[in-house]
Amino acid sequence: MTRGSLLPDRVDHIALIGNFLPRKCGLATFTTDCFEAMRARFPEMRVDVYAMDDRPGSYDFPPAVTATIPQDDRVAYLDAARAIDASGAQAIWVQHEYGIYGGPAGEHLIALLDRSGLPVIATLHTVLEAPNPDERRVMEALLRRAARVIVMAEKGRDILRRAHGVDPRKVVVVPHGVPDRALVDPDTIKPRFGWQGRQVILTFGLLAPSKGIETVIEALPAIVAGHPDALYVILGATHPNLVAHEGEAYRDRLHALAATLGVQRNIAFVNAFVEQDELLDYLQAADIYATPYLNPVQITSGTLSYAVASGKPVVSTPYVHATEILANNHGVLVPFGDSGAFADAISALLDDDKARVAMARRAHDRGRTMIWPRIAEAVADLLDAVRDTRPPRIRAHPSARTTVLPGDFRAVERMSDSTGMLQHSIYAVPDRRHGYCIDDNARALILMHRIDPLDESARDRWTSVFAAFVQYAWNPDLRRFRNFMSFDRQWCEDKGSEDSNGRALWSLGVSAAEARAPKYRDWARILFDQTASIALEFDSPRARAFAMLGAAAMLDAHPGHALSRALLERFGDELIALLDIARRPQWEWFEIVLAYDNARLPEALIRAGEALGRPEFTACGLSTLAWIVEQQTSPDGRFRAVGSESFGRPYAAPLPFDQQPLEAQATIDACAAAFDATGDTHWVECAHRAYRWYLGQNDLDLPLASTSDGGCFDGLTPYGLNRNQGAESILALQLAGCAISALSRRAQIVADPGKAVA
Repeated sequence: MTRGSLLPDRVDHIALIGNFLPRKCGLATFTTDCFEAMRARFPEMRVDVYAMDDRPGSYDFPPAVTATIPQDDRVAYLDAARAIDASGAQAIWVQHEYGIYGGPAGEHLIALLDRSGLPVIATLHTVLEAPNPDERRVMEALLRRAARVIVMAEKGRDILRRAHGVDPRKVVVVPHGVPDRALVDPDTIKPRFGWQGRQVILTFGLLAPSKGIETVIEALPAIVAGHPDALYVILGATHPNLVAHEGEAYRDRLHALAATLGVQRNIAFVNAFVEQDELLDYLQAADIYATPYLNPVQITSGTLSYAVASGKPVVSTPYVHATEILANNHGVLVPFGDSGAFADAISALLDDDKARVAMARRAHDRGRTMIWPRIAEAVADLLDAVRDTRPPRIRAHPSARTTVLPGDFRAVERMSDSTGMLQHSIYAVPDRRHGYCIDDNARALILMHRIDPLDESARDRWTSVFAAFVQYAWNPDLRRFRNFMSFDRQWCEDKGSEDSNGRALWSLGVSAAEARAPKYRDWARILFDQTASIALEFDSPRARAFAMLGAAAMLDAHPGHALSRALLERFGDELIALLDIARRPQWEWFEIVLAYDNARLPEALIRAGEALGRPEFTACGLSTLAWIVEQQTSPDGRFRAVGSESFGRPYAAPLPFDQQPLEAQATIDACAAAFDATGDTHWVECAHRAYRWYLGQNDLDLPLASTSDGGCFDGLTPYGLNRNQGAESILALQLAGCAISALSRRAQIVADPGKAVA
C-alpha cells in the first residue's frame, strides 16, 4: 500500500528520536534525512524531532528540532517522554544506534519509551550477532516495547530471530534511504574538483580504523602500476570520538603509510564534513567507489547506499549490507583486508570502460527503489499499522474494586527466611542478589502486631525473626542501625541512612506499644530507650517524622516517657519551622520538593499534637495533609500517588508516574490520624480512596493487589504494572489493609456508638 495523502484515520503527528544535524555523524545525517523526507512526502504530517545531544550547548540545532535530550541525563529522557505524550503525537519513531543513548548500552532510551503510552517503531542501525549482557538486555527491552522493528538488510531480520528470538513478522526490511540524483558521466563533474584526466576511486565517511582505509592504500602501488593517473580520494573528517581520544593520529598514520608506499601523488585527503549536495557531487565525479570496511556484521552503511544510488561501480568487502545490496552483479566483493584483491578488482574495472558503465547503470537502477520518497511511504504505512497498538495491561476485575481485602501473610512469608525479609523479587520470586534491609524488616515487625487473622505460633515465630534483624542491625560502636545485609548475612555498611534509622526507631516504638506478647513489648522498650537519642542528630525531615511516629506510640504506651516527649516537642517545632520557610502561594508543604512517603510528615505532626496536647501541631498537620491529599487526587477524583519522577523538582506540580504502593499506605495512616484527631468522616473517605488505588481505582484501572496470596505489584508505570513484588510493596498493601479495617471499625463506632463492628 502506498498512501497518496493523509486521511483522518492515519497518523499525522509523530515524534522522531535520534541524532540530528549539525551534529557531525552518519546517524545525524540519516535522522535529518528522515525528517525532511517525511515532511516532503506528507506535508500534512507533523514531525517533532527530539535530538540526542552528547555535548549540551555546543550545537546550534535548527528550528526543526522540537527539543534536545542531553545524552547522559536520565531525567531529561523522562521529561521528553512526558512532552511527547502531552504533544498529541500518535507514535514514536526511534533511530537506534549503540553509543548515542545514555546509561549502560543506552538503557536511558528504554526509560523514555517505558514512560510513554504511545506505539513505537524502531530503526536498528546495528544488529549484533553476539551482544554483551548489557547490550542484550537493552536491545530485548527495545524489541519488546517496539510494535515494529525496521532493519535495512534481510540479514538483520535473521540475526534478530537467532540472537533474540524475535518473531520475524515483527521485523520489516526497509532499505537505507538515498537522495535522487541522475546518472551522469563522471568526466563531466571532475573539473569542479580539479580531477580532469584522473581515474578517481572514492571512499567517504567519518575516518576511523574500522573503515579499513589502509587496505586500499596498500593496493594503490599495484593499481598505479597500470593506471598512473589513478587518484584515491579519502573524503571525510576524522570521527569526533577519535579526535577527542587521540587527535589526528590516525590520519597521520595513513599519510605516513602513503609516503612509505610512494603513492602520495595518487591520494587526496579531504578532511571535511561536507553537506549532502556537495557529497553527491563528489560521488558523481568518481569512477569507482570503494568500501574496505573491516566489520563483517555491519548491517547498515549509508555511504554504500549513497554510492549505489549515484550509479557507482562498487568494490567492497563482504559485510552484511554489501553482500545484499551488491548481489546479482551490482558490485564486486573482495575478501576482508585483502589489498591484492582490491587492486585486481579496481584495476579490472578501470581497464574495461564498457563493463564499468554497465555496472553503473545497474547500480543506479537499484538505487531508484531506495530514494527517500519510497522510504517515507514505507514508514508511513508502518506508522498507520501500529497506530492503535499499546503496551499490554492487566485489567482490574470489577469484583476487586470495593472489597477490603482480609489480612494475608502468605506473600510476606514467601519473601522471608530465617534471617529476615528479602528486599526484592523478580515477579513473585525472591531475588536473593539484593539481600535484606532494615527498612523492610522494621515494617514487617510492625505488621506482626497488626495483621489478622494469623496463627499465633506463626506470629510468634516471625515476630522473633524480624525483631532479631532489627536487634542485630544495631551497631553500638557507631550508635547507628545498619541497613543493608547481603544474602550471606554480611553487612554491606557500618551504618545506614538517617531514614532507615528513623524507621527502625518507629518499629521499636510501635512494638513497645502494640506487640501481642509482653516479651516483645519489653524487648522493644529497652532497645528504644538505648537507641532513640540518635534521632536528635537527624537532619532528614522524614527520618525525624519516622522517629516521631515511634515516639508517639511509645508515649501512648508509657505516658511519662521523657525522651519520646522531647523528640515530639523538638521535631514538631522544627517541622513547623520548615513549613514557614518553604511555604509559597499554592505550596503548603515542608520542603520545596515532593519525595516519597510524603504523608508521614503531616501524620507525625498530628500524632505529636494529640500526644502532647499541642493543638498548633495538630492544626498544621491537618492543613498540610489536606494539601498533599489534594495533590494526590486525579481530576476524576481517584487517588494518584505522587510519582517517583516528581522527586527533586522544586515547587513543581506532582507527576503521575511511577506510582508506588508506599504512598497509598502513608496516606491511609495519615488520614486515620486525622480522623482520630477530628472525628471528621471526610478523612475516612480519603483513606478509602487511597486504599481503592490498590484494587484498581487508579489512573490505569489496574489492580496492584494480588488477591491469590496477599502480594502486591511494585507500582504503576505509564504503560502498565511493574510486575515485580518486592517487600516494600507487599508490606504496604498488608499494612494498608490493617489500617483501613481498623479505621472503618472506629468510624462505625463513632457513627453508631451502640453498634459493635466485627
